[in-house]
Amino acid sequence: MEFYLYQMNIQDYLSQVKEYFSPKVIGEVNDVYVKVAKIKGEDIPWHNHANEDEAFYILDGELLFEEEGKEPFKMKKGDFYVVKKAVNHRVSSMSECQIMLIENKTTAHTGEVESPVTRSLEDQLK
Repeated sequence: MEFYLYQMNIQDYLSQVKEYFSPKVIGEVNDVYVKVAKIKGEDIPWHNHANEDEAFYILDGELLFEEEGKEPFKMKKGDFYVVKKAVNHRVSSMSECQIMLIENKTTAHTGEVESPVTRSLEDQLK
């Protein structure tokens, strides 16, 4: 399925997103999807993406980022971070945080881990 990004205001788009932990594809560049999501709470399980790196960009709010073997750190508006493939990680936020994700089209939302917040690619394309 191909998805074509048209001109949009990301904040306007996110104002219509009501569900947390549910990434939405807003565009594609070559073999990569650009996604946005709202994060609030601690529902994302520890997971990894065996064959893909994953990029996080904070649009608004603060995100607690945890990576196995490292001290947790907070990301704030404007921060960018790349998680390398096969590294266990999870994210959470006490208050609403808006993020942009840049991922290969093959990247599974929560890797091989199934949880109540796991979303299929079909759900992310809606």
